[in-house]
This record gives sequence, structure tokens and C-alpha cells, in this order.
Amino acid sequence: MIRVVIAHHAARGPYLADAAPPDEPLANPRARKMMSRAAYLAALALADVMRALGLSADERARAGYFLGVGGSAGSLEDVGALLDASIIDGAFSLPAFGDRGLPACNPLLAFQLMNNFTMCHGAILEGLGGPNGALFSRGAGTVAAIAEAAHAVATGECELAIAGGADVATHPVTLAELARDGFLARGLVPADGAGLIALRAGAAAGAAGDVVLEGAAHASGRGRPLDDALDDALDDALADALARAGRGSIAEPDVVVLAPWGPPAADALRSYAAARFPGARTSDTGTRGDALAASPALAVIDAARVLQATPGGRALVLALGVDGDPGAVLLAQEAA
Repeated sequence: MIRVVIAHHAARGPYLADAAPPDEPLANPRARKMMSRAAYLAALALADVMRALGLSADERARAGYFLGVGGSAGSLEDVGALLDASIIDGAFSLPAFGDRGLPACNPLLAFQLMNNFTMCHGAILEGLGGPNGALFSRGAGTVAAIAEAAHAVATGECELAIAGGADVATHPVTLAELARDGFLARGLVPADGAGLIALRAGAAAGAAGDVVLEGAAHASGRGRPLDDALDDALDDALADALARAGRGSIAEPDVVVLAPWGPPAADALRSYAAARFPGARTSDTGTRGDALAASPALAVIDAARVLQATPGGRALVLALGVDGDPGAVLLAQEAA
């Protein structure tokens, strides 16, 4: 079985609402005008990965890129101008939107609003041209992006694939969504961030010290309460991840890294981990805030960092975002 090795990883954030945004140059500084904050964070993380790997232009052209992306997060100044010009007699008017609203805003706003451009901006700057996909994510979509990238590498569709997520939970529109659905009242701490991992095909057994991604999967948990019903969905996600790893059962992991949306989800994941893996220590990335689409990827990076110092160790990432669909990612370090 081909082992998918984590060749490198890069994280930007999570940054809480009061954190100063990073201000770093891009390969093309003018591109910043077309970027949402999520796209900018993703581009910075991607540049970190590409710089570390030292890929040639030809290698970049064949590299895959699969990213969990959040909602549109464009400039509120432009969005406000567009909407103000589209209101007739106190109501939104589609004809006015076309006749007056669109001309009232910067045409570059379109590149901030299109969700897939969270991925596309960085891919264009870094010259990536392999298989790709932008998956809308409130958690589970990012686990799916990681699984897609691992599959692309394992099947030989590409030699290298970048996977992860980027999102801006502190954007006012997203904050309004989270407030409307009750997540802020239940303790979700919004954050911005981007997390990327670079996956390569390794040898059949892997080299000593390699951190391998063995499997990733998510299951449907929407509408299920945070109790035993959710445990069933977590079991489904873990079973699917094990199947992708070619195994029927999981050895006791050294660490279980949790990526919950807030305290209720953290309690549910912690309870599940304690019941299934009583000997494993747990780590909760949610204490740093929830960056929505970025959070599962940031948790995978945390797990990889732990394994780099744990010869022969195993890690399990359990994610539960605001979409309610749990995800599981299996990682291991090859023993000497």
C-alpha cells in the first residue's frame, strides 16, 4: 500500500478578532487588491510550503491543490455600496442591483466574493497546475479536501498535493451567521486562519521518521444531538478513515487532537475519545479559537508536530465544526 507522507506543513493563525492581521509581501503585491483575507492567509501559507519544498516550475505545474474554503468575505465598503444602490423603496431590487448596484462597487470585488478564489489566488501566484478542488467547508469539507489530496497522491494522479483549509470567522457577515445560529452564545470563539499540508507518495513502509497520513474521512452528523447519536457518526467517520488506511481497527493512539467549534463540541469529542481511547492524551485546538474551514487542517498540523517528536507514535484528529459533520484523520510516524 502506498504511504502518503507529510512532506511539509504551514500554518497562519489562528488569529482572534483583536489580532493584528499579517502584513507580508506576496509574489505579486497587486494581487492583494483582489483577495479576501482568507485568500491572503492561504496564499501566505502556500508560499511558505513552496519555499520550503523548493519545487521547480515544472514540478509546481503538476502539483495538486485541494482546499476547504469558507464563505465569501469581501470588502464591506464595496458590499455596502452595492447594496445601498440596489434598494428601492426599502427593499432589495434585482433590476436596481444590475443597473445601479454593480457599477457602484469595485469590479475587483468579484474576486473576493467567489469562494473558489480563496484557493485560486495562491495557486496562480505559485504556479500550481495539477488536480485541484475548492470544497465549501464549515469543518467536514476540509477533511474531505485532505482525503481528496491523499487519494490523488496515492493513486498516482499527482506526485505532490497540497491540502488544508482557510477561513475568516471574524468577518462581520460570518459573525452574523454564527450569532443567528446560536454558536456565539454557546461559546464559539471566532478566529481567522489557514493551514496547509504537503503530501507526497512514500515507500511501501515509509522511511524512519516520516509522518504519514493514513486515512481521512467524515460522516453525516447534521441534526444529531451532541450525545450517543453523534458517537455513531464519529464511529462511521473513523471506520471510513480506517478503510482508506487499509485497516479494520485502530491501535491506541498516543494523542487525540480535537478540533471542535466550541465548548459543547469539545465536550462531546473529549467524551468520545475518553471512552474509545482511555490511554491517549488529548489536545484541544479549539481553545485557540475556531477558524471554521481552517480548524481541521490546523489540528492535523498540531498532530504532525507531536508525531515528529514521537518515534513510532500514532495520532488521531477528531473534528466537529458548525456543520455538525464529524471528521477523523489518522496519522503515524514510521518507526526506525
